[in-house]
Amino acid sequence: MPPPVTGYATGDGADRIRDLRPGPGGTTPLGRAAAPGEAATMTRPVTRPVSCSAAGRPDPDDGGCDVLLRDGGIARIRPLLPSDREALHALVDRSSERSAYLRFFTGGRATAHGYMDRITGPRHPGRALVALMRDRLVGVAEYLPDPERPEAEVGILLDDEVHGHGLGTLLLEHLALDAAERGVEELVAVVLPGNGPMLRVLADLGLPATRRSEPGEIEVRIAPLRDGRLLEEVERRTHEAERNSLAHVLTPASVAVVGASRDPTRVGHRILRALVDGGFPGPIHPVNPYAAEVAGLPAHPGLGAVPGPVDLAVVAVPPAAVLGVAQDCARHGVRALVVVSSGPSGQAPLAEAGNGDSARELLRICREAGMRLVGPGSLGVVNTTASLHAAVLPVRPPAGHLGLMSQPGAAGVALVERARLLGLGVSSFVSVGDKADVSGNDLLEWWEDDPETRVVALCLESFGNPRRFARIARRISAKKPVIVVAGADALAPAAPPHNAGPTAPGPATRSHSAGTAAPGPAGCSDAAAVGALSPAEPAARPRAAAATPDVALDALLRGAGVIREDDARDLLDTARLLALQPPPAGHRVAIVGNSAGAQATIAGACERRGLLVPELSPATQRALRARLRPGAAVANPVDLTAGGDAGEYRAALEAVLADPCVDAVLAVYAPPSGSGLDATRDAVAAAASGSPVTVLACVMGHDGLIGDSVPAYAFPEQAVHALSRAVEYASRRAAPPLCDAAPPGLDARAAREIVDRDLTAHPGGRWLDVPIAAALLSCYGVRVTPSAAAGGPDAAAEPAAEAGAVEMIVGGVAHDAFGPLITTGPAGSGVVTDRAFRVPPIDRAEAVRMIGELRCRAILFGRSGRPRVCVEALEDQIVRVGRLMDDLPEIAELALDPVVVTPVGAVATGARVRLAPAAPPPSPYRRRLR
Repeated sequence: MPPPVTGYATGDGADRIRDLRPGPGGTTPLGRAAAPGEAATMTRPVTRPVSCSAAGRPDPDDGGCDVLLRDGGIARIRPLLPSDREALHALVDRSSERSAYLRFFTGGRATAHGYMDRITGPRHPGRALVALMRDRLVGVAEYLPDPERPEAEVGILLDDEVHGHGLGTLLLEHLALDAAERGVEELVAVVLPGNGPMLRVLADLGLPATRRSEPGEIEVRIAPLRDGRLLEEVERRTHEAERNSLAHVLTPASVAVVGASRDPTRVGHRILRALVDGGFPGPIHPVNPYAAEVAGLPAHPGLGAVPGPVDLAVVAVPPAAVLGVAQDCARHGVRALVVVSSGPSGQAPLAEAGNGDSARELLRICREAGMRLVGPGSLGVVNTTASLHAAVLPVRPPAGHLGLMSQPGAAGVALVERARLLGLGVSSFVSVGDKADVSGNDLLEWWEDDPETRVVALCLESFGNPRRFARIARRISAKKPVIVVAGADALAPAAPPHNAGPTAPGPATRSHSAGTAAPGPAGCSDAAAVGALSPAEPAARPRAAAATPDVALDALLRGAGVIREDDARDLLDTARLLALQPPPAGHRVAIVGNSAGAQATIAGACERRGLLVPELSPATQRALRARLRPGAAVANPVDLTAGGDAGEYRAALEAVLADPCVDAVLAVYAPPSGSGLDATRDAVAAAASGSPVTVLACVMGHDGLIGDSVPAYAFPEQAVHALSRAVEYASRRAAPPLCDAAPPGLDARAAREIVDRDLTAHPGGRWLDVPIAAALLSCYGVRVTPSAAAGGPDAAAEPAAEAGAVEMIVGGVAHDAFGPLITTGPAGSGVVTDRAFRVPPIDRAEAVRMIGELRCRAILFGRSGRPRVCVEALEDQIVRVGRLMDDLPEIAELALDPVVVTPVGAVATGARVRLAPAAPPPSPYRRRLR
């Protein structure tokens, strides 16, 4: 028998927890005697099938995932394979004596080598993960289930050279999630008392942990629960790793331009010249094998000839040469690549003979070498704070407070140039091109803590991971505005729908054309169609199934607190107001100008967008009369008349800005009149200086900037649009943060059992029988009338007869890109447009906002002579349905139609649920690069 294997530690040696040690007579680590040749297995049933080979190892078809380390490096985590045996022995041989002692409680390596033979053997019952960096195995972690109890012992070993990078924490995170998915309720680790670093790693995982000291060791028990604390820790660690990795892109210490041509018209030369002229403070290395000097700098024939390390390499070579350059960068330790090369028009990027997917090969090279990749097809990157101008732009952008990302290159050039003309500078600009690696999600992490970035703007063609984008954007929009321009096809699935399955009988039209609707219940009417049901299939499909891709994208962004704009002009109009002015404290607007017609237009536009133009206070009106010429209007709008001069502008603005009932002031000027444009602009700038009230201007026919902080708009509609967006954002930011706590009374386990049982009986999925659907809904506290649960024909009539009841719907469909899309609105047999949509998680506050968007909301709140119904009960239904569909991705469609809302509660009198096979969505708890 080999000596007992008993250690796990971090410090001078590797991260390690006591390994699974065979006891006397061949007992398993947790004490049960194993029969000869027997593999220890768990006796407790697991909730999901274990993806193991016959020997108990993970399925080798699972290729693992790439992960970011704390310092921004990249590793790959995947299941252990039998073929890893030699690499594991090499890992043991590289370990120091201290590491061997801390890991195995013995200084000799014979025990360690025996352990590696066992875990790669044909009948080892544990599950193990390995970590690789630069294609070398640098870590292994394993848990072995107890055969009698739902717990497992865990062990981990890391290469001495990778300490302090967070790899041990990453392996433990992945291992704990894997164990939880297989029914393990507790992980047991034993640590030497002097191993403080490992004890801190265990304590900081974000998982509930208890400690018990024994002579010579400390036992730590960890519950692998997926809850809010774990998610917070995972997001914190992700954020740190993302920022550290992007530091090599946006704040590099040195830059090499590979393909730096002597021809001033070529891309490589233009980028090199931009770096030099922009004053980049670090070393700049042109790489050109045919030149001794480029742009006044000594050139190098290859990266191997560059003196010193290279943080960032900008690759501007022909597409066929990109992979070779990337391999050269990998060999010489470059930390990040910006690839401006792309394929010829109409061809796949970087396509070359014999390699139909060279962009994927490029990413593979970068990941194995630990390099971040921007592009291919990028126009470059700019960080004005770091004097980094490594981009193909016609003019160097001025410094400012806009963090800008563009996926389409031409749009990026236009946005930067237009922002410059409007007086809006950028903190940083990244053109991601084909975004094989670095995407908007990564850049959001960077801009979150960047003090120079006040507004984030993204121009997107696609979302790589919409759910992760929504989580990050929700967190960041609580600190600074996030503005997005994206078309509906940005959510187009890359693969056939995973929820494809049987649909209700009969045709279900999904038209976006207008139509005539029958009046809805309780006086709610629908004006146009987004979908229709044939008379033969009442309530057969949830009305959410009619949601267009544009509606789905809007729901995703709205729920995340993101401002969505239709085009680049609106993006910049909104961005410059939010970047240059304080956010409005409310929706009360004062209008001051010299054109009654323009001011009336603005007042009407404000009313249409939910902004209030209130009469000014008596004190303010008295002050205005004292300072303005006779005939000036002082109620609001304040009309200076065409003869109003610059002095009157300033006096009027100062008086209005002092009114405590004003949240924003819009100055209007129609030239030529008064003292002239320049004098009026100076008066507006002077009045607005230092004011905490939001100030913007409409200077008819002139876009730009007044002073250094007041945005000016050429047309009234532009100004009011930007102001309404700023008010919406400020209102959202002032709201309490999302509360993702589960509502009371949920039985998630029972709901999972119902779904699994039905899909076992019907593998292709189906519409559930009504009693089964009602039972599933009841697990999440959704009330269904008894006769509806039994499928009674008169179910809908029971509560609907109650005086004052309002019929609504609550439902959802599984969207292929981001999961469930939840909707609510008035019920009715006709076509429907009065709908609000959201993507979970949905809390009570979000449900309130959904109801507030409905045109029929007045009836719910007891207006038009009707009693108020229990809107809170409807909100509760929305929250519970959102939670149910988020927890169970196999629910392809769900409709509570109708939900009868009475003055005392809400109950569904019709319920339909369709199940379909579905892969679980990417876990937010598992850190990985996409």
